[in-house]
Amino acid sequence: MTQDRLKELRVDIDAIDDRILELLNRRAKAAIEVGSIKKERNLKFYVPEREVEILRRLTAVNEGPFPNDGLKAIYREIISASLSLEKPLSVAFLGPKATFTHLACLKHFGESAEYVSQINLSGVFDAVDRNAADFGVVPIENSSEGIVSNTLDMFVDYNLLICGEILVEVAHDLLNVTGDIDHVRKVYSHPHAIAQCRGWLERNLREVPVFDVESTARAAELAADDPAAAAIAVEAAGKIYGLKTIRKRIQDNTNNFTRFIILGKQASVPTGDDKTSILFSGRDEVGALYLMLQPFAEHNVNLTKIESRPVKTKAWEYLFFLDMSGHLTDPPVAKALEDLKLRAQFIKILGSYPRAI
Repeated sequence: MTQDRLKELRVDIDAIDDRILELLNRRAKAAIEVGSIKKERNLKFYVPEREVEILRRLTAVNEGPFPNDGLKAIYREIISASLSLEKPLSVAFLGPKATFTHLACLKHFGESAEYVSQINLSGVFDAVDRNAADFGVVPIENSSEGIVSNTLDMFVDYNLLICGEILVEVAHDLLNVTGDIDHVRKVYSHPHAIAQCRGWLERNLREVPVFDVESTARAAELAADDPAAAAIAVEAAGKIYGLKTIRKRIQDNTNNFTRFIILGKQASVPTGDDKTSILFSGRDEVGALYLMLQPFAEHNVNLTKIESRPVKTKAWEYLFFLDMSGHLTDPPVAKALEDLKLRAQFIKILGSYPRAI
């Protein structure tokens, strides 16, 4: 009886899969038609807020048991593949592949985008600025280690917008060619990853030397060429470099996330759950910072981050990076920024964009 029921269920699943495939192709044809209309009217072929709208709507109506995280992952790939039928997205990122930045790209843009690895942050900004890439992805902050100051510095030199954000959990695996911890005679990784796994290494590989390299991807590459070596890297590095997992999630902090931002030239329209980022500096006077933050309190705008950076051209002067809830077109945000413009010495709007989901 059980075998008969299994056969029935498998027949049902096959029929459902056939229907899903039919609907996917129907969706793809609709996407091609949308692309043609956009091309005729010279409209933007990729609209980040539309993707967010789709994901939010589907997760809101999902009754389960299919999990929302799985639903989002599937639909990101559907959207990515559909976009590639119109025009493959070109995305510059701080490389190489199999790093957390690459992981952030895949999480947001899917497998069908074209990824252009850059050796430094300025390369990512420059690629987008020169239209060599449609978008760029760079880290902006880590929940444990704070802001990525070099990213903030780039916004002074480039007139690009933040048009999205991506949150990626920092999860490190120990990888080698055999998957056996007894074969490990040395460990390679990026200094940040080593620091984040220090406790586990002390408990489990106390006598094994650990070496710094320029990236977790480079560590995986070295481990692939040396059976005595292991790498601390992301799970995706194992797939790319043919490594096996010795231990999963060896990081000491299990609640550690890195926030990445998406760079582009197109402003995002409101989605109902947005953030706005700005850079500003104040005049050299008593209470300057208080006066510049006061408009946000007066107009009931929630500030989610404030960070200071030295001005490179002048000693002892500072720029402030500010994140707030809301969109530039929301009246409270618009009024607060108008007031700030009257008080600040310099202000640069970096963009409004959908909050990461």
